[in-house]
Amino acid sequence: MGEGNGNAPKFGIRKKMRQIGRTDVAGGGQVVVEKGYAFIGHMDPPHGTSILDVKDPKHPKIVAHIEVPQGVHSHKVRVSGDIMLVNLERYRSKEKQPTGLKIYDISSPEKPKEIAFFETDGGVHRFTFEGRYAYISAHIEGYVGRIPMILDLEDPARPEEVGRWWMPGQWIGGGETPTWEGTAHQCHHPIRRGDRLYVSYWHGGFVILDIADMNRPKFIGGYNWSPPYPSPIHTTLPIPWKLLDRDVMVVSDEEAGKRAPTPPAFMWMVDITDETRPVPISTFSPAEAHSIAPGNQYGAHQPAEQVYDNKMFVTWFSGGLRVVDISNPYLPTEIGYYVPEPGRGQKTVKSNDVYRADNGLLYLIDRLDGLEILESEV
Repeated sequence: MGEGNGNAPKFGIRKKMRQIGRTDVAGGGQVVVEKGYAFIGHMDPPHGTSILDVKDPKHPKIVAHIEVPQGVHSHKVRVSGDIMLVNLERYRSKEKQPTGLKIYDISSPEKPKEIAFFETDGGVHRFTFEGRYAYISAHIEGYVGRIPMILDLEDPARPEEVGRWWMPGQWIGGGETPTWEGTAHQCHHPIRRGDRLYVSYWHGGFVILDIADMNRPKFIGGYNWSPPYPSPIHTTLPIPWKLLDRDVMVVSDEEAGKRAPTPPAFMWMVDITDETRPVPISTFSPAEAHSIAPGNQYGAHQPAEQVYDNKMFVTWFSGGLRVVDISNPYLPTEIGYYVPEPGRGQKTVKSNDVYRADNGLLYLIDRLDGLEILESEV
């Protein structure tokens, strides 16, 4: 890969990972797996959400598909038990379609049944769901850019907002004035651990919120490295145990476009032992990042949020899937990688999201085309 000649990454390169199954599906934004089924949120309409039977990982097969209208995309999905949540977000169109968060009963995965729709102005982007509470990144009337919101789904048929937070300056409906341009500062991805919510805030950095009282989230600390770093923060993932006696968070920026001549997005390690004063302590980027030709979307995107050990599986767009050992948070080290072949009609890969199952299998969705099921020996 990237042998110093300025070319894009070579494809089909594997190191300690092998493909055991693959299927051509429309490009996806997220994949999650539960009870032998994979759930894929697709990037572009009319493709909305696909449900695949993956009990035989060598032969995945689609058993259900939900379509969406033009003007929205439904590229994120979460599942807990018999409940599936999918987003609807305004997408590449001025036409106003209903947008927000849809809730489905998937007690029969082959026949998903819509049971509720939590509507918001502009829709929902990324979110997490733990079975009762959903932590969403929502477009809300009166605010500039998305804000984090907490929904209670104790009764999934009647989702109820219980709390919200916003960065000072976002609530223009309340008379606030942003100090940034456009939607540079907006919620991207909230992740809960205990009574904390870790929220990536795009070019606004990240924030740590106290949600012991979900009705009144409180700011604890945050950090922003943009500028000088050009890429927005995509994901803030706290590690559930200490590393070298420190509390640590993995942060991935997003390679949000053709950023040349600035460097591609990379991954950070942040010490959050003192939550009020987060400290970046190291970064990771693949060795060949310097040799990727300008114009290629090569850079960090999304780590697997299923953390079982000190190995991080991180999608890297045209860099495929990288495996990073974070045992020493001051020196994250690559220990494996997998760069798929391009999917149908594609000249490059864009590895977008990965789900790490507790049986060791990896489900890798491409932003352009295709789901791969991998076995790791790392």
